[in-house]
Amino acid sequence: MHIKKAEYLISSPSFEKCPPADKPEFAFIGRSNVGKSSLINMICNNDKLAKTSGSPGKTQLINHFDLISSAYTEENKKQETIFKWYLVDLPGYGFAKVSISSRRRWEQMIENYLRKRDNLTQVFVLIDARHSPQKIDLEFLENLKKWEVPFSLVFTKADKETQRVVSKNVKSFLEAMRKTWQFLPRHFVTSAVKRQGKDKLLEFIDEMNEEVGKNA
Repeated sequence: MHIKKAEYLISSPSFEKCPPADKPEFAFIGRSNVGKSSLINMICNNDKLAKTSGSPGKTQLINHFDLISSAYTEENKKQETIFKWYLVDLPGYGFAKVSISSRRRWEQMIENYLRKRDNLTQVFVLIDARHSPQKIDLEFLENLKKWEVPFSLVFTKADKETQRVVSKNVKSFLEAMRKTWQFLPRHFVTSAVKRQGKDKLLEFIDEMNEEVGKNA
């Protein structure tokens, strides 16, 4: 897949205020300070697209980015197919230093978006590969199961630890999920610094865009 355009579109305080649900939508969410903005910028080939910050909790709204990409599909490997889709940057969950009322408002906003956004094609849940399984991440995944929201896992910051430690943490997380999940989701190991995992993520988005096009 080749990204032809990636532009900021709008920030919305609720799912009702989001743009028309007329394109496939791919949302990114994770615990505060998981490296979400850096990953989005890597995917879109634009280091200034999503705002990065050393202070967790800076993303407070539902941020839509308008994307146009091209790829060669299985059905037509000689001519590029153009895909138009939304990339969504959601507020993080967890340890942001905000008031209880603000946190509850964010949680309700996120839940309403995830459960009611009709064109939501896939949620990418970001997990920090430097750490052993965190309860807050596993609990969030249980909510996605309850809400029947399709998702994949994206392990971030793989460059911050040795490959052995990263592999151990990824394996431990998947093993923790097996205690309550019959089938495990697809997962990716990434590094925004080394641009690791970018091609595989984009190929997966490409496959889903193609599938949506077939079913349209």
